[in-house]
Amino acid sequence: MLRLSLSTTYLLLLSWVHVVPGHTTTLYQLYVPYSTQWGDWGVTEMCPEGSYAVGFSIKVEAPQGSGDDTAVNGIRLYCFDPCSKQQTTVQSAVGSWGDWTAVKSCESGYLASFMLRVESAQGLGDDTSVNNIKFICSGTGAQLEGDGLQWGEWGHWSRKCPRGAICGLRTRVEEPQGSGDDTALNDVQFFCCK
Repeated sequence: MLRLSLSTTYLLLLSWVHVVPGHTTTLYQLYVPYSTQWGDWGVTEMCPEGSYAVGFSIKVEAPQGSGDDTAVNGIRLYCFDPCSKQQTTVQSAVGSWGDWTAVKSCESGYLASFMLRVESAQGLGDDTSVNNIKFICSGTGAQLEGDGLQWGEWGHWSRKCPRGAICGLRTRVEEPQGSGDDTALNDVQFFCCK
């Protein structure tokens, strides 16, 4: 039994490590297991080497009344390099609808953990999937909540970056479905840099 336990732990640790081509360090991956699975993964986008995410904004479609709702369509990270004091932005795949919200930033520290608000599959009803996101800032532990929508439930927090902070992301977005039910953003993975 001990052998199975050690093997399982080893596999879980391996699933948490990710290598991004062109990046010189080993990255730790943060994810949550309760997202929905429609759509395809976009490319991994990373903050420039030496910079970390200090803030974020989300692209949100306002409620459509009797129309088709999609809620969150994208996530943008605001990266900061503490040496050069330069700020940049990165985003992975983004859905077609909505507008970018105001930036939410850590007063000190960097983004270190996240939680999603997800609406589960609605059967014949209108699916929206990801409705909002929260982050924890390193250092102070302050929580930042996006200006998303209220459908669905908050899940559990992801792991925290073991060292360093969030420095990249990859999003799963469903392409427009024509006359079908659109969901846009369905899942996100974040990456930690030392």
